[in-house]
Amino acid sequence: MHVHLVQFDPAWEDKKANYAKVLALLELNRPEPGSLVVLPEMFSTGFSLNLPVTAQGTAREDDVFLADLARKYGCYVLGGVVSPDEEKSGMGRNESVTFGPDGALLARYTKIQTFTFGGEPQCHAAGSEIVTFPWAGFTVAPLVCYDLRFPEHFRTAVKKGANLMVVIASWPVKRYHHWLTLLQARAIENLAYVIGVNRTGSDPHLKYNGRSVVVSPHGHIIADAGEGEGVVSARLDLADVTAWREQFPALGDMR
Repeated sequence: MHVHLVQFDPAWEDKKANYAKVLALLELNRPEPGSLVVLPEMFSTGFSLNLPVTAQGTAREDDVFLADLARKYGCYVLGGVVSPDEEKSGMGRNESVTFGPDGALLARYTKIQTFTFGGEPQCHAAGSEIVTFPWAGFTVAPLVCYDLRFPEHFRTAVKKGANLMVVIASWPVKRYHHWLTLLQARAIENLAYVIGVNRTGSDPHLKYNGRSVVVSPHGHIIADAGEGEGVVSARLDLADVTAWREQFPALGDMR
């Protein structure tokens, strides 16, 4: 089954412009029915802490856009949104949401590791639970950006049956080597496919160089979007990850 990584330079805090950009990229690279389309963290605004702009309203406009995309192409769509926190007034939740081909919500994951160094905990409440969803025989665990530096969350995902992890991010160019190395490490140690989808371009604070990738369970990069805007695709084989886990049963030694 195929995955499609949508890498682009989000217009700063401009949801309508980013909806249009995503639609244009997918029209040039139409996903097959049943495939998985992945957009970056906070795809509709860029990584801004301006909650009045980034947080969804009562109409959940970002969710609606993603659900409409899934119905339009008959595929699965995963992307990063910000929702108001239901328990803490004035706070948001940095989420990864996934919709199925019928537009139904399959998973809503809240970023567990909010980025302290960037001031994120001041406006985004941290999540506490790893979630999974089924796709094409895989069990998929969504994670968000800074989560990548904390391998315990990936282990928890594996214990819940995950064999495909999808990390969406706004990862700056000055730490891109960490990005690639950690994605490969998470794949190797968990004997799983790992997808990392990052933005490119720049915002008022940082520069980004994309490098959205698909990593095999052996740690090999099998698809790389490079540094520009575009969609990169890869075929994932469930039999490959299943066979490797049988041949090298290291996960049975987890403690």
